[in-house]
Amino acid sequence: MDSTLGLEIIEVVEKAAIASAKWMGKGEKNTADHVAVEAMRERMNQIHMRGRIVIGEGERDEAPMLYIGEEVGICTREDAHTYCNPDELVEIDIAVDPCEGTNLVAYGQNGSMAVLAISEKGGLFAAPDFYMKKLAAPPVAKGHVDINKSATENLKILSDCMNRSVEELVVVVMDRPRHKELINEIRQAGARVRLISDGDVSAALCCAFSGSNIHALMGIGAAPEGVISAAAMRCLGGHFQGQLIYDPEVVKTGLIGESKEGNLARLNEMGITDPDKVYNAEELACGQTVLFAASGITPGTLMDGVRFFHGGARTQSLVISSQSKTVRFVDTVHMFDNPKHIQLR
Repeated sequence: MDSTLGLEIIEVVEKAAIASAKWMGKGEKNTADHVAVEAMRERMNQIHMRGRIVIGEGERDEAPMLYIGEEVGICTREDAHTYCNPDELVEIDIAVDPCEGTNLVAYGQNGSMAVLAISEKGGLFAAPDFYMKKLAAPPVAKGHVDINKSATENLKILSDCMNRSVEELVVVVMDRPRHKELINEIRQAGARVRLISDGDVSAALCCAFSGSNIHALMGIGAAPEGVISAAAMRCLGGHFQGQLIYDPEVVKTGLIGESKEGNLARLNEMGITDPDKVYNAEELACGQTVLFAASGITPGTLMDGVRFFHGGARTQSLVISSQSKTVRFVDTVHMFDNPKHIQLR
């Protein structure tokens, strides 16, 4: 799966990033998301595979494309028998976020990217559209920090693991009212807080890279993005834990479901019998082979955003593989209309 799909999934996220970047700064987040979805789906359907969306844009009634359960790839066509040998076909599960950080794109802010994760069938946790409490940390802290510990305790552990003072640590937290107490505790412990408005997949990813000046992600964000983050951290050997949040009173806004009881019933229907279970990266992305790919839409810590020039564009992407144990940074020039000049930087 790695050798067959590695290059093509880079092109999938590149196409989505370019489409969305054309709407950067125009204040239209829904359009920026919609065009990314269209571009990602179109490129996916050109790949020799049978893929199933397990994390996408929502249920069929809410999202006409890349909805949960949609099948994508050449081998899902009605005439697939003429293209695909069933004995050689690997069925894969796909988690996508074609425009992670739609508000960031709409308002020209840093940190938005097109992302996806893939694994063999059954290899990705089909997270409900709930919220998730998350903890991400560098590989050196894996198995030492724990989501059940307080922020103060985890910062001391992280400090010891990284051989640096708590005051030298930077923790990313989403700027939400629900995080007021968490932010205060982190600051009182001596660490520094970087508040973000959107895009916690990027923040989780940065924890695994030395030199990003991001040492932990703490707080509550969307559960589907938690699975995508876990897939990346599984490949990178970083620490990631997630715990579903089903009580509307905890998040205070935006949770699907009007009551705690109703959400518990929905989880039970999905086969999640322990709603308070803490999942690690290996459980959220349990497949034998996991691939993660991302392409910057707007500039970020790890990747530049899409840069347009007359007749083309330049993208920066990365693909991470648990199979080959590689992280590839890919710098691509896309030539649209026979450009007379190709931008080097």
